[in-house]
Amino acid sequence: MKEKYTIGIDYGTESGRAVLVSLKDGKEIADHVTSYRHGVIDDRLPQTGEKLGHEWALQHAHDYIEVIQTSVPEVLQQSNIHPDEVVGIGIDFTACTILPVDKDGRPLMFDPKWKTDPNSWVKLWKHHAAQAKANKINEIAEQRGEEFLPRYGGKISSEWMVAKIWQVLDESPDIYYATDKFVEATDWVISQLSGNLVRNSCTVGYKAIWHKQDGFPSKEYFKALDPRLENLAETKLRGEIVPLGTNAGGLTEEMADVTGLNPGIAVAVGNVDAHASVPAMGVTSPGKMVMAMGTSICHMVLGDKEKEIEGMCGVVEDGIIPNYYGYEAGQSAVGDIFAWFVDTSVPAYIKEEAAQAGLDVYQYLEKKATGYKPGETGLLALDWWNGNRSVLVDTELSGLLLGMTLQTKPEEVYRALLEATAFGTRMIVDAFHQNGVSIDELYACGGLPRKSKLLMQIYADVTNREIRIADSKHTPALGAAMFGAIAAGSENGGYDSAIEAARNMARIKEEVIKPIPENVFIYDELFQEYKQLHDYFGRGTNNVMKRLKTLRTFEEKVTI
Repeated sequence: MKEKYTIGIDYGTESGRAVLVSLKDGKEIADHVTSYRHGVIDDRLPQTGEKLGHEWALQHAHDYIEVIQTSVPEVLQQSNIHPDEVVGIGIDFTACTILPVDKDGRPLMFDPKWKTDPNSWVKLWKHHAAQAKANKINEIAEQRGEEFLPRYGGKISSEWMVAKIWQVLDESPDIYYATDKFVEATDWVISQLSGNLVRNSCTVGYKAIWHKQDGFPSKEYFKALDPRLENLAETKLRGEIVPLGTNAGGLTEEMADVTGLNPGIAVAVGNVDAHASVPAMGVTSPGKMVMAMGTSICHMVLGDKEKEIEGMCGVVEDGIIPNYYGYEAGQSAVGDIFAWFVDTSVPAYIKEEAAQAGLDVYQYLEKKATGYKPGETGLLALDWWNGNRSVLVDTELSGLLLGMTLQTKPEEVYRALLEATAFGTRMIVDAFHQNGVSIDELYACGGLPRKSKLLMQIYADVTNREIRIADSKHTPALGAAMFGAIAAGSENGGYDSAIEAARNMARIKEEVIKPIPENVFIYDELFQEYKQLHDYFGRGTNNVMKRLKTLRTFEEKVTI
């Protein structure tokens, strides 16, 4: 019997990657990246040049289709695998990334009537311009004692579905009423592959306040937000909700022609990029936190019961794998912080020295930063360059660097930023562990664990936990391919459960990163200082960060 394969497509913030994977052992046979033609749209609307507001982040829906058109045929060509041997396809996506569609499933941004209005476009996960709506969502839910609020750590994020929908209604009511459904981009892409628009239980559970037993919040709650939202669940959010691994339908003839795959092969329902990484690392039981580390971090844990955890992004039954509660938390900027520092704050002499050493700037800074012991820089930072996702759930917070002198060196600042993100992760780990969701070891995947040994050692030391690293270069895509295999089922050469697929396809490195006891002691002292700053600036004692942001917004309005 010939070996079987599936394709996983990982949709990131800047590009999409297709990976052809063996179902025998999870080995990646071929991969290809397609950059989004329009990238992240956060300044001006393409074509019209209309200036976007503060904290906007949009994308172009056709960029996602170009990934399929370009990267899927490429991996088939690279591998020389016959289409008959490919039994399924799955995707993972950034979330909450949403778009309004008409009754035919066509994005409103494709309609000449609406394309000049930015509210008709895809709102990327890091679109934070709906923060005012999120504040009201939380305020009214708390006043009413809504049962759903504790499941999301006490706060609904501006990144999520309802806040973004309400922003559309408030700013562009014509767009809202022209919209047949608001859908996650992952579900829309699956509809283009399969011809069926269904909602996956992962994104609708974590990002749209849906509960397996209770459904969406009540009509009364939505009406309390805005009378025009009273029937939101029955209208704009309607549709079948199905578990991860469900076959959304066979690949359409049109997409078969585009990709070179056989029509009718299984198309798994959409998934979240980070969540797909959990079974791909072999994590199918509680006690293990998976960190998907890149521009941001998504922290995921499996539990036996539904618990209330401060600042968690959600707890969803069957949200990651069946038969467990899936918990999610996160940090909204990690790699982005390091990139900001390198792009905007590194002096020319460092870049010159790096070039002379034959290293890129990140490698050179890490080499120099590795020479410092914990606490030796005298610096401490708060990692809120893009707000705080967990545990404070507040996008209006900003970064802080403390302890600089005229002797402070760039590599010292760089190390302090690495440490700050590790302290942010410890806040999350402690919140879970102290509320009855055990975390005994950490698993890490993504670009950062592969690139920075120093970063991973700092995380092990700060959290005082062992860390295991993904062996796959493309863990989310591997997870997406695994769900494609589950959608295909054993009768077609795939698998019948996430646990079975993980047993055969999951991959982690043999090396384990262990905490260094003397570092653990010093970092525990530094963490206490971090926590004081965290609570002082983040819990309302001193709202200077928000006042500064208010002044900045006021200045923008005056200038306009």
